[in-house]
Amino acid sequence: MRWNPMPIPDAATGESVDFLDGLVTMCGHGDPMGKEGCAIHMYTCNASMGDKCFTNSDGDMLIVPQVGTLDITTEFGKIMLAPHEICVIQRGVRFNVGIPDAAAPATRGYVFELYQGHLQLPDLGPIGANGLANARDFLYPCAAFEDRDCEYTVINKFGGKFFSATTDHSPFDVVGWTGNYAPYKYDLDKFCCMNSVTFDHPDPSIYTVLTAPTNDHGTAVIDFVIFPPRWMVMEKTFRPPYYHRNCMSEFMGMVAATMPTAIKIAAALPVPHAAIATANALTRRPHH
Repeated sequence: MRWNPMPIPDAATGESVDFLDGLVTMCGHGDPMGKEGCAIHMYTCNASMGDKCFTNSDGDMLIVPQVGTLDITTEFGKIMLAPHEICVIQRGVRFNVGIPDAAAPATRGYVFELYQGHLQLPDLGPIGANGLANARDFLYPCAAFEDRDCEYTVINKFGGKFFSATTDHSPFDVVGWTGNYAPYKYDLDKFCCMNSVTFDHPDPSIYTVLTAPTNDHGTAVIDFVIFPPRWMVMEKTFRPPYYHRNCMSEFMGMVAATMPTAIKIAAALPVPHAAIATANALTRRPHH
């Protein structure tokens, strides 16, 4: 199946949609209450969330902007997220999404929600210590806080349903943090591709940025894969792979196109082979 990009709300016509209101579920599988599976959403927004924050009790969220920059405030600090970057916000972390550029408020992108397991760097095997997404390139926010008394709305997602409560102060009043359960971002332009320099077409898993493995060795709940610009110099091999069937289902989205050719960056989310149905929804930082 293919579909056109979601229309971005037009502020000129009075439309004002924030990140949370602009989320639309595209597909998924599993059940958040059973901590099994994942969901795939798209978002469009042109307004900041204001005195409102969101926390997801169902799973971690991987945010992939396609158009526009997001100013994300978390309990751990701030993250400025632009196209070509990704951000992971763990289960239970409160966050607020703002639009930093009032002159260009249009934003759109993807959100992958993982009910089961944790995102981590893939095993590199014979690649060795360096290659693909290197742990040193993942960035974590510096502690930042605000001491502000106001009526603040906290929205929580649990079991596929949304709940809200109000507090008399901003929840972003944490003055410091320690540990490794913290949101992070990564610049996809720093991904170091591996490829064949002799013949044949490598499996697309060679472009895995993050994966969420299952207890069944060799399979994953999701593999977050990108196809960035790269040299393909194999001999005596037609570039497209031979006819094949996948044991995982792919969800591919365009993030950026730098040339009117097949050179592009895309985000692919394979999910286990199962009936894909509409669903409601990652939890470990890459290890060092």
